[in-house]
Parts: sequence; structure tokens; C-alpha cells
Amino acid sequence: MSNYTADGETAGPAAGGVQSVDRAVSVLEILAQRGEAGVSEVAAELDVHKSTAFRLLGALEARDLVEQAAERGKYRLGFGIVRLAGAVTGRLDLTQQGRPVCERLAEEIGETVNIAVLQEHYAVNLYQVRGPGAVGAFNWVGQLTPLHATSSGKILLAHLPPKERTAALAGSGLKKLTPHTITAKAKLEKTLDEARERGYAVTMEELEVGLHAMAAPIRSRDGEVIAALSASGPEYRLTEERMHELAPVLRTGAEEISRRMGYVG
Repeated sequence: MSNYTADGETAGPAAGGVQSVDRAVSVLEILAQRGEAGVSEVAAELDVHKSTAFRLLGALEARDLVEQAAERGKYRLGFGIVRLAGAVTGRLDLTQQGRPVCERLAEEIGETVNIAVLQEHYAVNLYQVRGPGAVGAFNWVGQLTPLHATSSGKILLAHLPPKERTAALAGSGLKKLTPHTITAKAKLEKTLDEARERGYAVTMEELEVGLHAMAAPIRSRDGEVIAALSASGPEYRLTEERMHELAPVLRTGAEEISRRMGYVG
């Protein structure tokens, strides 16, 4: 028995599913480029039968990702795309507004500067600028880091409502990553209280031995803490004393990004 359908799709459900997803994304790209396209045009572009193109367009239309234009048979992108894009617009704006501030701070502080946001029970880094004195070449962008062991995570935790903070900590498990990681909930809560009061958090070899970091909150237009701006470096250079000395510089940078995001408080 043949493993392929008439239009070349593999018969296996897994392979066929992946191919269908790839083709559906290609349909969206075609419509984004052309503005409008009919079933025949889409089929020709994908090199598939018209029936396959029609099925793909129908599935996308059912999710409001495409819609039929006034002229029957022509399709264009639907408003479902806006709904999906809206989920990342804030993060894209945050990176765009934070870029010049991060570049200036990395130069001024001399260490690696990151912007991180909360994702479930992790802090995920969206943007990074390495300072002139940065050691190593590790890229933190896209990395999921534990909330309790990072300065960004502590800032994000500190500004969560108590119930959400408890859930986030339960999810993270408060794992001991180094001999210096804070795993006692009472001690961590005290640290978070201090971070809220002074406007920044620090970690000293709590994620990695030899790594220190500090972070300050970035706020949205309505005053909600939506991200953390951090600076990290080796403990022999970014000492505890130096972090406290540089904290006003970092806080000023976070406040500038907040203003760029519309915060006026």
C-alpha cells in the first residue's frame, strides 16, 4: 500500500500533521505578502491540489485567521491574527523601548544587562546587552531561570500578589542550586520584602557560584511590574558593596524604561 495521498502528503498522521501545519503557515505568509489570494493562487504557490488549498483555507477561516474578501473566492488575513499578535506586542514594545537604556547601562556599569519577564514559575530573558567588561559569551536570551535564585526573579516575585507568589514558588520547587541559594520560604519572603522597600533585589552566587546580580522593576502604564532590568557579573568585580553603589543607576534605568512604556507615577 502506498504511504502517500494523491497530492503527495504522507499518509502517517504525525508526518501529515506536521506538513499540514507547515502549509497552513505558508498560506498565512502568502496572504501577508499578497494581501489577497484565491484558492487557485494558493494551490499554485504551495504546489498542491486545489482541494488541499481549500481545506487549509477553510481550517484557517474557522479560527478567524483568514477571511473571505468581498470578492467571492479571494481570501485575506483575518482579525484572529491581531488576537495572536496582541499576546506578544507588549513584549516586543518592552524590548524596543528598553534597548537604548540597556545599551547605555551596559557601557556605564560595564557588565551584562538583561530584561526579563515572568513566565509561569520562571523568569525568561527577552533582551541582553554585554558590557565591555563582561566575562564569557553566555547568551541569557530565551533562558528560563528560577525565580528564587535570580535577581530578576526576586523582583518579579516581590511584586506578585501573595496568592500568585505562593503558586509560583510552589511550581519552582525552591531548588538549592548552589550552597548560597535561599530555599527557606521565610528567609526568601524577608528578602522579597527588602527588595520591595529599597526598589531593587540582589543575588550573590545563588544561581551560579561566582555570579552576582542585581535587578530593578519595570512598570507598565498602569503601574504594574511587568519586567525586571538586571545587571550581572563576576563576584570579584560586581561585589556586594559595588551592587549597592550602582543600584541607583540601575533603578534610574528601570524607571526610564517604565516611562517609555507609559508609566508616569
